[in-house]
Amino acid sequence: MSEEQTFEQMLDASFKEFHSGEAVKGTVIQVQPDQITLDIGYKSDGVLTRNEYSNDNSVDLTTVASIGDEMEVKILKLEDSNGQVVLSYKRLAADRGNKRIEEAYNNHEVLTAKVTRAQPGGLIVSFEEVNIFVPASLVSDSYERDLNKYVGQDIDFVITEYNPRRRRYIGDRKQLLVAKREELQKELFDRIHPGDVVEGTVKNITDFGAFIDLGGADGLLHISEMSWGRIENPRRVFKVGDQVTVLIKEINGSKIALTMKFPDQNPWVNASEKYARGNIVTGKVARMTDFGAFIELEPGIDALLHVSQISQDHIDKPQDVLKTGDEVTAKIVDFNEEDHKISLSVKSLNDKQEEKAEDSEDEVSVDIEAAIAADQAEDAGAEDAGNADDATSDDNTDA
Repeated sequence: MSEEQTFEQMLDASFKEFHSGEAVKGTVIQVQPDQITLDIGYKSDGVLTRNEYSNDNSVDLTTVASIGDEMEVKILKLEDSNGQVVLSYKRLAADRGNKRIEEAYNNHEVLTAKVTRAQPGGLIVSFEEVNIFVPASLVSDSYERDLNKYVGQDIDFVITEYNPRRRRYIGDRKQLLVAKREELQKELFDRIHPGDVVEGTVKNITDFGAFIDLGGADGLLHISEMSWGRIENPRRVFKVGDQVTVLIKEINGSKIALTMKFPDQNPWVNASEKYARGNIVTGKVARMTDFGAFIELEPGIDALLHVSQISQDHIDKPQDVLKTGDEVTAKIVDFNEEDHKISLSVKSLNDKQEEKAEDSEDEVSVDIEAAIAADQAEDAGAEDAGNADDATSDDNTDA
């Protein structure tokens, strides 16, 4: 018995001395999807479970380790119920991660890590097996409705709070975005001027217009500047993410006013010829008021058809005889190029048609009267000729 004890003591003495919490190196001798077995040079093999390998409980360990690989791990327990050494890879990584996070916190270093999950209050990112919380208010430089879109993405951030005792690590992504945007904004304002044509991306749409991201600053494209024509609802024309070409109309401090009314597309440039007084035109009813209807002759050019000029008959309101979208043919009775105003009249058109009809009737009656007069003249001539013949005949008889 004494010899056996001596042998066991000698055997134990042949192994290294280990302690819980110690970092050791081992060689992989077996790999299963949920467990890795390592020879760490101890009397018992070490077991590394999936839960102690990573915070990702879905990882297949056969994809991360092979027999013969060398791994550094941390001893959690020297002997479990099966006599095996319990090991952890993620806790060793976390210890080292804590040290890296502390260094980054002290040096204001920018870290990059993958977002592992989103929760109502913010994002959880995993940096070297250490979970860092990024509050929703510090995720972006603008309000984010859906944080789930960040899950699985790598994001940059800085550590703004480091408390290892409470395992409280706070990350801030917003300040990096703000700093980057200020840099881009300065570059943008140094480069652009009123009258420049630039490319942008529709960032947000409201009832009164759309905000266009110009790459450093947003410009406002007001609903009245979206087209030479009339726009009822910006959301029917644009959607978030659209790429647009715009003209810088004005820069006032940090505010940029944009337009899509390009001068070379102005429909009023050649309007004086197309819409000269007396011309007959056709358009569609765009909108109506109590005093008349506005007829769109083409995008950007509306003309007023006053209620008094809609018909020969008395009309109280345009809505009594017209509706939006109706096609109307009318005569241009006034053209004001300076004020961009055109007045129409259906009544004058009808008057003109009636005049033409009356003229046509007059011409026909004149022709008939002339024909009758000619016939009468011919008859009178015939009678005179007959009388003359009779007279000649009488003269001959007398002779």
